[in-house]
Amino acid sequence: MGNFKSGFVTVIGRTNVGKSSLINKMVGEKVSAVADKTQTTRKNVRAIVNREDSQIIFIDTPGIHSPKSKLSEAMVESAYYSLDEVDVIVYVIDVTSTRVDEKTLDKIKEANKKTILVLNKIDMITPTEVAEFINKYKDMYDFQAIIPVSVAKNRNVKDVLDEIEKCLPQGPAYYDKEEYTDQTSREIVEETIREKALRFLRDEIPHGVYVSVSQMKSKKTMKNEKYYDTEATIYCNRDSHKGIIVGKNGAMLKRIGTSARKELEDMFGCKFNLKLWVVVQKDWINDPKFVDKFKIKK
Repeated sequence: MGNFKSGFVTVIGRTNVGKSSLINKMVGEKVSAVADKTQTTRKNVRAIVNREDSQIIFIDTPGIHSPKSKLSEAMVESAYYSLDEVDVIVYVIDVTSTRVDEKTLDKIKEANKKTILVLNKIDMITPTEVAEFINKYKDMYDFQAIIPVSVAKNRNVKDVLDEIEKCLPQGPAYYDKEEYTDQTSREIVEETIREKALRFLRDEIPHGVYVSVSQMKSKKTMKNEKYYDTEATIYCNRDSHKGIIVGKNGAMLKRIGTSARKELEDMFGCKFNLKLWVVVQKDWINDPKFVDKFKIKK
C-alpha cells in the first residue's frame, strides 16, 4: 500500500474536442453526457478510475467557449477554476482544427501543474500531420507527455491513464473501489434525459434545455421486481421551443423519453417508469436562481 497513488485530474479543452468521450472510455462507464453539441457538459462531473496501484479521480469540465449568457459564463469559470484544484491537467485538443487555444494555454501556464497533452481524432489525419502537431505544441509548454489518441477508435487511451498514474502523488483511495462517479442517481437520470434531448433536437434549442427530476421512487412490481417510478421536467427558454421538444402529437418527447429510459434501464439494471413534462422558463440561462446551480461552490 506504501506505493499507492491517488489524485485529482482535470480534463480541459475547447468544446467538442472529445473530453467526455475520453473520460467515459477511460472509466469504462458512461459518466458524462456525450453529444456533438457545444455545452454538453455543464458541471464538473467526477469520474473515478480504480487501478491496481492507483485511484484517478477525473473532473470533466465544461468546454471552453465564448460566453453568450450567464450560464455560459458560469460554465467557463468552473472549467478554469478546476485547474487550481487538481494534481494533474489533461489538455485535449482536436487535431482536425489547427487553431491554437492561447487563452487555455495561458491558464495552464498560470496553474503550473503537471500537464499531459492529448491530441484527439488522429484517425482523421495522416501520421505526418500528427508529427507536425507534436512538433508545434512541444515548444509551447513543458508537457509531461504528448499522446496522440483516437477515442472513437480506442487507440492509445490506456497510454493516457498510464501517464496520469506516473504524475500522481502517493496517497490513499478517496472513494470506494466499486464507485465510478460521485453523481447521485437523480443527477445521472437528469444528465441522461438531457443528453437525449441534445442528440435529437435542433441546434438552437439544446443550450436552453435544463432537466430536473421531481420524483424518483424505488418500487416493486407484483412479481417483486424492482423498478423506478420517475418524473422529470424539461425546462426550455421559449414557447416556440416547447412545441419542438414535444413534437407533432408528442412524438419528439416520446423519442427522448424512450431512448433515455432504455439507457437508464441498462445502467441501473432494472425497469424505469419514466414520465416527462416540458415547461417554459423564459430566459432561465440568465436567471441567477437557475444558473447558480452550475457555479462552482468555492
